[in-house]
Amino acid sequence: MRTPHRMDTHHRPDDRSDDRSEGRHNPYDELGALDDGPLESTPLEEFLGEDAEQRDEQEPEWSPPDHRRGGRRKKNRFAGLPLALKAVVALLVLAAFLALGDRWAVLYAEHRAADTLKDRLDLAAAPEVEIGGFPFLTQLAEKRLDSVKVTVPDVAADRVSLAKVSATAHDIRLDADGLTSVRGADIPRFDGDVLLSFEDLNRELGASQVTFTGEGRDRVRADGTLPVAGHDLRLRAEARIQRQGERGIATEIGGMRLDIGDLATYRPGTRASEGLHLTPKASADLARETQKARALLSVPAIVQRMGVPETTVSEALADDGKLTELTGSPRFARQAERLNLIDLALSNPDVMRRLGLDPGLLDELSRLTRPVLADRLALAFELPKPEQGDVRLQDVRVEEDGIRVRVSGSGLSVGG
Repeated sequence: MRTPHRMDTHHRPDDRSDDRSEGRHNPYDELGALDDGPLESTPLEEFLGEDAEQRDEQEPEWSPPDHRRGGRRKKNRFAGLPLALKAVVALLVLAAFLALGDRWAVLYAEHRAADTLKDRLDLAAAPEVEIGGFPFLTQLAEKRLDSVKVTVPDVAADRVSLAKVSATAHDIRLDADGLTSVRGADIPRFDGDVLLSFEDLNRELGASQVTFTGEGRDRVRADGTLPVAGHDLRLRAEARIQRQGERGIATEIGGMRLDIGDLATYRPGTRASEGLHLTPKASADLARETQKARALLSVPAIVQRMGVPETTVSEALADDGKLTELTGSPRFARQAERLNLIDLALSNPDVMRRLGLDPGLLDELSRLTRPVLADRLALAFELPKPEQGDVRLQDVRVEEDGIRVRVSGSGLSVGG
């Protein structure tokens, strides 16, 4: 059996002509055609070309990066503000600086005025000065101030000190050539008030340990102790506050009394109700303390002033029963209370001792007259009179913290 021959798969050179003749498609022919003439754009190239052109138009030109943090952002934000808004912000900043400068000028002027008043009024401390109105620099340029309030503490006024003097001047005319050269001022009118505090009164008049408190619109009550001849006597008094003239305050002292324990009460004066008198308790005790009753009835002058018949006194001194009957009667107690012992104490010191009263104390009380005691409690004072202008008291009122006086004035001049 004959073995078949294998077919040779390799084409021979003449096979190409055979393939063309047979109408088969040869890819090499297409590749060769590409070299024959100018190249035309294919649809893919046209698509890619259009996309490249768009990217060229959209992408900006490359530039180095800016590493400054937030610098471009802040600049862009401010640059984006409208011009009108920028102008408003600038005006606000300028107004703030002007207001600050104006306030600084006010503080400087207030300080200078306080030092000047301290020197000219010879004050212990500089007063408080408050210049009103705004703006200050405009007022200074016009040489006119709307208002100036001055508060002066601790002003001496006779025996006491005024706790606070506060006054507000209006429409002041300045004699000045600028802020640092103010020579004086004219004050057409001013108003204010003066306070005489009870705290200062208690401190300055406190040698007698007396305290003052308000009682009503025009009355002050004094209450405390008063040392007399080594004894601390209870003091009570009342001062009526009233205006005296146009610049003074007067006090009328009334209801003065000094209590010597529960034995007697001393009221300075010459009236029947004044002088040294036994207390109701001491008069009632005479009925039980026969030794004191005998000592009192043994003085003829006392018996005569009490109006007790001599026969009744003689029987009472001889019989303890009748003595108890006499001293225990209501009439005898009333007569004993009305008896003024101040002058009898000097001639009968032993009798005063038996009653429990110190003769040395009674002798000292006889010198403590109403004017002397009233002078210790006087709250009067007078406002200083200015060299020019007029100052008047308008109203006087007793308040919880002290005596307050309203004042007014006109035509004053400061400096010059």
